[in-house]
Amino acid sequence: MRNHRNLRVFAKARPGAMPLPARRDVSALTKPQVFDRWSEDAAGIRALERGDNVITMFEAIGEDYWSGGGVTAKKVSSQLRAIGDRPVEVQINSPGGDMFEGIAVYNVLREHPQPVTVKIMGMAASAASIIAMAGDTVEIGAASFLMIHNCWVLAIGNRHDMRETADFLEPFDAAMVEVYSARSGQDPKAIAKWMDAETFMSGSQAIERGFADALLAADKLTTDTDAQAQDRSVNELRAMELQLVSAGLTRSQARDRINKIKGTPGAAIDPAVTPGADGEDYSGLAGLIASLKS
Repeated sequence: MRNHRNLRVFAKARPGAMPLPARRDVSALTKPQVFDRWSEDAAGIRALERGDNVITMFEAIGEDYWSGGGVTAKKVSSQLRAIGDRPVEVQINSPGGDMFEGIAVYNVLREHPQPVTVKIMGMAASAASIIAMAGDTVEIGAASFLMIHNCWVLAIGNRHDMRETADFLEPFDAAMVEVYSARSGQDPKAIAKWMDAETFMSGSQAIERGFADALLAADKLTTDTDAQAQDRSVNELRAMELQLVSAGLTRSQARDRINKIKGTPGAAIDPAVTPGADGEDYSGLAGLIASLKS
């Protein structure tokens, strides 16, 4: 039993732990459209201040092939050990990613023996919204968003395979409903409808509905233009990979095709550079992006 909970009279109790799948050959992902919205509305937003007890989550949830980074339970566990038995601040601006890795991160954070303050700056979408629910206190920017939806996967097979996948996903959707409901106090049926509709909540809506507790002051946030450019360029590759997979390719096939056009992983497009300006031809990649979005 964690006695520190008795001291957190100002904060809501953390919801319970969430189940993780016994099989990890299925990834619950973020839709390409969500990556696009994050690029447009939230890329590059950061906090002005950062202490030595802060964990930042400014990228995709799960290991990220294109950036070489990503937010994982293993990394967060390591950061928590370094911080020690102190209050923790988690700064989130993420389009989401692997929902099951998000659950693992959530479970790690909720076991921390001191108060956890989550600050949503920009966006906490999909898997990142699950992580946000581990906060004893959740603060969100007025122009920021929290997005919830059902598990979204890419699956291939006949009707029996599809039925099996649906049955596999159902308990995880139910577990998310329970966590969101426990945190917000909202009726589970209302939560389920919002998830069905893939709902984006503004800062004020998230507070009104109980998903967050207070607004972040605008003067505590800034837009890092360098980070914004990098976020957007890598994000194009993430979204493109998912679009190619939606068209029937495996993830490895999609990555191979993109790499043949653009070069090596991590060499993301620089939107400030025109094709040929640095000796490289990005026209094929730009054309592929335009084709996939049309």
